[in-house]
Amino acid sequence: MSKPVKSILILVAVVVVGYLLYSKIFAGDEQASAAAGGKGGPMAQKVAVDVYVVSPAAFQNKITTTGTVLPNEDVELRSEIAGRITGINFKEGTHVRKGQLLLTVNDAEMRAQLQKLESNQKLYREMEERQRTLLEKEYISAQEYDQVSNQLATATADIQALKATLAKAYIRAPFDGVVGLRQVSEGSYVSATTPIARIVDISPVKIDFAIPGRYSQQVKTGDKITFTVEGRPEVYNASIYAVQPGIDPTTRTLQVRALFDNKSEEVKPGSFVNVALSLKDSDDAILIPTEAIIPEATGHKIFLSKNGKAVAQMVKIGQRSETLIQIVEGVAPGDTIIRSGILQVRDGSNLNIRKVQSAESALQAPAQEPVDAE
Repeated sequence: MSKPVKSILILVAVVVVGYLLYSKIFAGDEQASAAAGGKGGPMAQKVAVDVYVVSPAAFQNKITTTGTVLPNEDVELRSEIAGRITGINFKEGTHVRKGQLLLTVNDAEMRAQLQKLESNQKLYREMEERQRTLLEKEYISAQEYDQVSNQLATATADIQALKATLAKAYIRAPFDGVVGLRQVSEGSYVSATTPIARIVDISPVKIDFAIPGRYSQQVKTGDKITFTVEGRPEVYNASIYAVQPGIDPTTRTLQVRALFDNKSEEVKPGSFVNVALSLKDSDDAILIPTEAIIPEATGHKIFLSKNGKAVAQMVKIGQRSETLIQIVEGVAPGDTIIRSGILQVRDGSNLNIRKVQSAESALQAPAQEPVDAE
């Protein structure tokens, strides 16, 4: 056999072998693709899930949130005039009554000036009386009488102005309350910027808290709340007395204040409190397991099971407990909610339902108080 013929045969053999290998590989890929395509691709892989059938249920609508205790009144005592302190008439941490004298700023100079003005006033009053008698007998003119009368009026006005200034030398309690720690001593020089002490009214106290703005129409003055103080087991009752007229656009919350009598003064201003506010109870609330909710940037989403496939659905949520969450929009009675396998589910996924739970069986679990005013 000649070399050219031999070379041609070798080349043909290589081509044939290569073609067979290529055909086998290509045919295998086509069969795999066809097999996958025939079963629907990735969506054809059934996701094993547990589901929850929605039905109306009774629900105690309660908002729980946190708040702060505020004093009923709170004032930092300062002197309206500058001067040296000549008297301190209170003890730190004691109760005082409205109008009680607490502190005196040096008033000797103003008292001396007041005495001088009162002497002048007495003189001008006597002169005015004599001039009036003379005017009635027409011994003097009306102009002469007016001069003395004006002097008396001026002296009286000066006395009233000085008395108003003198009153500022006496710092009195603006309301019934408790005086805190004083910052000055007798003999100290004070001005309008010098803090002297703080006086607070802590019976009653205010409970300051905020609720989500979506509940603004359900809260009104007179509603009752309960609260607990951090570190104490006691539960206290208070009544809402004021509601902010508008919702904060930054936090989307509504500021609310309640009043607690605090007769024993055991609840201290500044304390951190947990507040519970009961709203109108619902007999037909839509409740689903909390694990079925998927938070998203635009809201909250769930997956419904319909005809064996997963269907994404946006919802609006209400109150929640440790196990259930209220749905106020997006779910209807009879809907089937996917509650497990959420991470593997996609819109349109085929489902393999392992377990079905009803609302009745979920509510048979130990009752949970709402834990979050979301």
